[in-house]
Amino acid sequence: MDKPINLLAQRTDCMLYYVEPAIADIPRAGWIGGNAPEFFDNPAHLLDLGGRTYLFYLSFVHPFQPGRMISIFIPEEYEEYLEHNMYPDCPIKVIEHPLSAESHIETYTNAGLRKHHITTGEPCTDDKSVERSFLIKVGGTPRLLQNETYYSAKLEEEAFSFFFQVDEDGYPDTLLQGDGSYLLGFGALYVYAHIGTKGIGHPVAGFWQFS
Repeated sequence: MDKPINLLAQRTDCMLYYVEPAIADIPRAGWIGGNAPEFFDNPAHLLDLGGRTYLFYLSFVHPFQPGRMISIFIPEEYEEYLEHNMYPDCPIKVIEHPLSAESHIETYTNAGLRKHHITTGEPCTDDKSVERSFLIKVGGTPRLLQNETYYSAKLEEEAFSFFFQVDEDGYPDTLLQGDGSYLLGFGALYVYAHIGTKGIGHPVAGFWQFS
Protein backbone atom coordinates (compact mmCIF):
# COMPACT_ATOMS: atom_id res chain seq x y z
CA MET A 1 0.00 0.00 0.00
CA ASP A 2 1.68 3.20 -1.20
CA LYS A 3 -0.31 5.66 0.91
CA PRO A 4 -0.41 4.53 4.55
CA ILE A 5 -2.28 7.63 5.78
CA ASN A 6 -5.51 5.73 6.53
CA LEU A 7 -3.56 3.02 8.37
CA LEU A 8 -1.02 5.04 10.34
CA ALA A 9 -2.43 8.59 10.55
CA GLN A 10 -6.21 8.50 10.43
CA ARG A 11 -6.14 4.81 11.49
CA THR A 12 -9.49 4.05 9.94
CA ASP A 13 -8.07 1.06 8.03
CA CYS A 14 -5.55 -1.69 8.59
CA MET A 15 -3.97 -4.68 6.85
CA LEU A 16 -4.42 -8.21 8.14
CA TYR A 17 -2.06 -11.12 7.56
CA TYR A 18 -2.94 -14.76 8.06
CA VAL A 19 -1.10 -18.09 8.35
CA GLU A 20 -1.23 -21.07 6.00
CA PRO A 21 0.78 -24.32 5.85
CA ALA A 22 4.09 -24.08 3.99
CA ILE A 23 3.15 -26.70 1.42
CA ALA A 24 4.67 -25.01 -1.63
CA ASP A 25 7.68 -22.78 -2.19
CA ILE A 26 5.72 -19.92 -3.73
CA PRO A 27 5.95 -16.22 -2.91
CA ARG A 28 4.27 -15.09 0.29
CA ALA A 29 4.68 -12.11 2.59
CA GLY A 30 6.95 -14.12 4.89
CA TRP A 31 7.04 -17.06 7.28
CA ILE A 32 6.66 -17.98 10.93
CA GLY A 33 8.72 -20.81 12.39
CA GLY A 34 11.45 -22.45 10.36
CA ASN A 35 14.89 -20.88 10.03
CA ALA A 36 15.82 -17.24 10.34
CA PRO A 37 16.59 -15.21 7.17
CA GLU A 38 19.99 -15.69 5.52
CA PHE A 39 20.79 -12.09 6.47
CA PHE A 40 21.58 -13.29 10.00
CA ASP A 41 24.09 -15.88 8.78
CA ASN A 42 26.54 -13.07 8.07
CA PRO A 43 28.87 -12.61 11.08
CA ALA A 44 28.45 -8.86 10.70
CA HIS A 45 24.70 -9.22 11.31
CA LEU A 46 24.69 -11.61 14.26
CA LEU A 47 22.23 -10.74 16.99
CA ASP A 48 23.41 -8.76 19.99
CA LEU A 49 22.50 -11.52 22.43
CA GLY A 50 23.25 -9.69 25.67
CA GLY A 51 23.94 -13.01 27.38
CA ARG A 52 20.64 -14.51 26.25
CA THR A 53 19.76 -17.29 23.82
CA TYR A 54 17.31 -16.15 21.14
CA LEU A 55 14.96 -18.12 18.93
CA PHE A 56 13.56 -17.02 15.59
CA TYR A 57 9.86 -16.20 15.57
CA LEU A 58 8.85 -14.73 12.20
CA SER A 59 9.81 -12.57 9.23
CA PHE A 60 7.63 -10.67 6.80
CA VAL A 61 8.11 -8.11 4.06
CA HIS A 62 7.91 -4.54 5.30
CA PRO A 63 4.38 -3.42 4.36
CA PHE A 64 5.55 -0.04 3.03
CA GLN A 65 9.10 -0.83 1.83
CA PRO A 66 9.05 -3.92 -0.44
CA GLY A 67 12.85 -4.21 -0.43
CA ARG A 68 12.97 -4.56 3.35
CA MET A 69 11.85 -7.15 5.89
CA ILE A 70 11.01 -7.17 9.58
CA SER A 71 12.17 -10.12 11.68
CA ILE A 72 11.32 -10.92 15.28
CA PHE A 73 13.43 -12.95 17.71
CA ILE A 74 12.29 -13.95 21.21
CA PRO A 75 14.47 -15.06 24.16
CA GLU A 76 14.44 -18.81 24.68
CA GLU A 77 13.78 -18.40 28.41
CA TYR A 78 10.19 -17.32 28.97
CA GLU A 79 10.96 -15.74 32.36
CA GLU A 80 13.39 -13.30 30.75
CA TYR A 81 10.72 -11.50 28.79
CA LEU A 82 7.84 -12.24 31.16
CA GLU A 83 9.49 -10.04 33.77
CA HIS A 84 10.39 -7.35 31.22
CA ASN A 85 7.34 -6.92 29.04
CA MET A 86 7.43 -3.20 28.24
CA TYR A 87 9.68 -0.72 26.43
CA PRO A 88 12.47 0.17 27.03
CA ASP A 89 13.26 -3.06 28.91
CA CYS A 90 11.51 -5.61 26.69
CA PRO A 91 14.23 -7.95 25.32
CA ILE A 92 12.19 -9.16 22.31
CA LYS A 93 14.08 -8.07 19.20
CA VAL A 94 12.36 -6.45 16.22
CA ILE A 95 14.87 -5.97 13.40
CA GLU A 96 14.37 -4.29 10.03
CA HIS A 97 16.78 -5.54 7.36
CA PRO A 98 17.13 -6.06 3.58
CA LEU A 99 14.94 -8.63 1.87
CA SER A 100 16.36 -12.09 2.54
CA ALA A 101 15.48 -15.71 1.81
CA GLU A 102 15.20 -18.30 4.56
CA SER A 103 18.54 -19.69 5.71
CA HIS A 104 19.47 -23.37 5.58
CA ILE A 105 21.24 -22.97 8.94
CA GLU A 106 19.32 -23.71 12.13
CA THR A 107 21.16 -21.32 14.45
CA TYR A 108 18.01 -19.65 15.78
CA THR A 109 15.36 -22.23 14.88
CA ASN A 110 12.58 -22.88 17.38
CA ALA A 111 11.78 -26.60 17.36
CA GLY A 112 8.36 -25.89 18.84
CA LEU A 113 7.11 -24.05 15.76
CA ARG A 114 6.34 -25.79 12.49
CA LYS A 115 7.12 -23.48 9.56
CA HIS A 116 4.07 -21.82 8.00
CA HIS A 117 3.71 -19.09 5.40
CA ILE A 118 2.40 -15.62 6.17
CA THR A 119 -0.07 -14.48 3.52
CA THR A 120 0.00 -11.13 1.76
CA GLY A 121 -1.73 -8.39 3.74
CA GLU A 122 -5.42 -7.87 3.07
CA PRO A 123 -7.06 -4.43 3.53
CA CYS A 124 -9.71 -4.22 6.23
CA THR A 125 -11.46 -1.43 8.10
CA ASP A 126 -10.28 -1.04 11.66
CA ASP A 127 -13.79 -1.61 12.99
CA LYS A 128 -14.18 -4.95 11.23
CA SER A 129 -10.74 -6.18 12.29
CA VAL A 130 -12.01 -6.51 15.87
CA GLU A 131 -14.16 -9.46 14.79
CA ARG A 132 -11.40 -11.38 13.01
CA SER A 133 -8.60 -13.74 13.98
CA PHE A 134 -5.30 -12.73 12.38
CA LEU A 135 -1.59 -13.26 12.87
CA ILE A 136 -0.50 -9.70 12.07
CA LYS A 137 -2.40 -6.43 12.03
CA VAL A 138 -0.61 -3.44 10.47
CA GLY A 139 -1.94 0.03 11.22
CA GLY A 140 -5.29 0.97 12.60
CA THR A 141 -5.53 0.79 16.38
CA PRO A 142 -4.07 -1.99 18.52
CA ARG A 143 -6.44 -4.72 19.69
CA LEU A 144 -5.42 -4.85 23.32
CA LEU A 145 -5.88 -7.65 25.83
CA GLN A 146 -5.40 -5.27 28.77
CA ASN A 147 -6.47 -1.72 28.03
CA GLU A 148 -4.12 0.05 30.43
CA THR A 149 -2.40 3.31 29.45
CA TYR A 150 0.85 2.54 31.27
CA TYR A 151 1.82 0.00 28.60
CA SER A 152 2.33 2.71 25.96
CA ALA A 153 3.12 5.74 28.15
CA LYS A 154 6.91 5.63 27.75
CA LEU A 155 6.59 4.93 24.01
CA GLU A 156 4.36 7.95 23.49
CA GLU A 157 6.75 10.13 25.52
CA GLU A 158 9.46 9.24 23.01
CA ALA A 159 7.24 9.86 19.95
CA PHE A 160 6.64 6.19 19.09
CA SER A 161 3.33 5.19 17.50
CA PHE A 162 1.64 1.84 17.04
CA PHE A 163 2.92 0.09 13.89
CA PHE A 164 1.69 -3.51 14.02
CA GLN A 165 0.79 -6.37 16.35
CA VAL A 166 1.40 -10.11 16.21
CA ASP A 167 -1.52 -12.00 17.71
CA GLU A 168 -1.45 -15.65 18.75
CA ASP A 169 -5.21 -15.80 18.31
CA GLY A 170 -4.37 -16.22 14.63
CA TYR A 171 -2.38 -19.45 15.06
CA PRO A 172 -3.70 -22.46 13.11
CA ASP A 173 -3.81 -25.78 14.95
CA THR A 174 -0.88 -27.03 12.87
CA LEU A 175 1.64 -24.34 13.91
CA LEU A 176 2.72 -25.70 17.30
CA GLN A 177 4.46 -29.06 17.25
CA GLY A 178 5.65 -31.50 19.87
CA ASP A 179 6.11 -29.68 23.15
CA GLY A 180 5.77 -26.29 21.46
CA SER A 181 3.97 -23.63 23.48
CA TYR A 182 2.44 -20.23 22.92
CA LEU A 183 5.44 -17.94 23.20
CA LEU A 184 3.26 -15.04 24.32
CA GLY A 185 0.95 -17.02 26.59
CA PHE A 186 -1.80 -16.95 23.96
CA GLY A 187 -1.27 -13.23 23.78
CA ALA A 188 -0.01 -10.51 21.46
CA LEU A 189 3.12 -8.46 20.78
CA TYR A 190 2.70 -4.76 19.98
CA VAL A 191 5.39 -3.19 17.80
CA TYR A 192 5.83 0.58 17.75
CA ALA A 193 7.93 2.81 15.49
CA HIS A 194 8.72 6.43 14.71
CA ILE A 195 6.15 7.26 12.05
CA GLY A 196 6.31 10.53 10.14
CA THR A 197 6.07 12.17 6.75
CA LYS A 198 9.54 10.89 5.84
CA GLY A 199 8.77 7.26 6.56
CA ILE A 200 8.75 4.64 9.29
CA GLY A 201 11.84 3.99 11.36
CA HIS A 202 13.24 2.30 14.45
CA PRO A 203 10.62 -0.41 15.04
CA VAL A 204 10.75 -1.73 18.61
CA ALA A 205 8.95 -4.27 20.76
CA GLY A 206 6.70 -1.84 22.59
CA PHE A 207 5.06 -4.35 24.93
CA TRP A 208 3.35 -7.71 24.99
CA GLN A 209 0.27 -8.95 26.79
CA PHE A 210 -1.22 -12.36 27.47
CA SER A 211 -4.70 -13.58 28.22
